[in-house]
Amino acid sequence: MTGVWLGVDVGTVRVGVARCDPAGILASPVTTLRPDQLDELAALVREYEAVGVVIGLPRTLRDQEGASARMARDFGAALAVRIDPTPIEYVDERLTTVSAERKLAERGVRGRARRAVVDQVAAVELLQQWLEARRR
Repeated sequence: MTGVWLGVDVGTVRVGVARCDPAGILASPVTTLRPDQLDELAALVREYEAVGVVIGLPRTLRDQEGASARMARDFGAALAVRIDPTPIEYVDERLTTVSAERKLAERGVRGRARRAVVDQVAAVELLQQWLEARRR
């Protein structure tokens, strides 16, 4: 399905949001929200006229779902009510935050500046992986 997709990295403190271009080629950061800002996220879905939302599902290295995955699914369920009929898909996001942290460190981004954007970068990572997997 072509069009803008939003990528969401759900955390206990922050939620990173990314979007792709309408052709579904490149993901870019949008913002960081708090987990209780579901209405703001729903507004972004409308603003970007998103055709879907991809939520990162943090599975364990044993490929199981733990508390973080349940939190992401609960977040997705609460968002789904607000954006119906826009679909939500889940994508395995193991190690996206680790990758995001590494990229920011390589660029010299430290401390508060890193915390402010790491969730957005993780959202970009998971959305970009999802987009690339769809093209295969």
